[in-house]
Amino acid sequence: MPASPDLPATDFPGSDRFYALLDAAVALGEPEATTDALRAALESLIRDPSVHLPDAVHTPVAGHYARRELYRSPVHGYSVVAMTWGPGQDTPLHDHDGRWCVEGVWQGELDIIRYELLETDGARARFRAAETLRAGAGSAGSLIPPHEHHVLRNPHDDAVAVSVHVYQAPLMQCARFRHDGDDWYVREQSCLTTDATD
Repeated sequence: MPASPDLPATDFPGSDRFYALLDAAVALGEPEATTDALRAALESLIRDPSVHLPDAVHTPVAGHYARRELYRSPVHGYSVVAMTWGPGQDTPLHDHDGRWCVEGVWQGELDIIRYELLETDGARARFRAAETLRAGAGSAGSLIPPHEHHVLRNPHDDAVAVSVHVYQAPLMQCARFRHDGDDWYVREQSCLTTDATD
């Protein structure tokens, strides 16, 4: 994958504190320590009344969940993406292309369905749903490869959800898995796009 240019930080009320806490967590280096610190940072930031994400991230996009990249760290290499989930919007079963990620629910609720990879034959993979969690505003969780396969879903038909995702590096592609009967799924490579932040 070609290198991507750094994205200038999106300014919003509290953004200096927001980026400083993320920088301090990612500077720890080791994946488990970093993701633990990022979870604590996101939980603190979500509850901080002085931090207000850009207005655009509260507006859903018809037909798909919105991905709005807020920042790419020129020092630590991580990326921050705000996602907006219209009523009932979800992802397919997917991975994170071998990157760790920490996800915090900023507004509303999300169902997180984690899958265990049982086996693969190259083009296909067999999964078992391992657990389903309903995450509310103020909660955060992490994914560290190889435990990165999951589905995210806004379970409500009358409410918008917003989540913030901190990726080890910009997530430009991932594998999506299309159900192929029983526990088997077909692996399909997918390029990820972003929506405007203004």
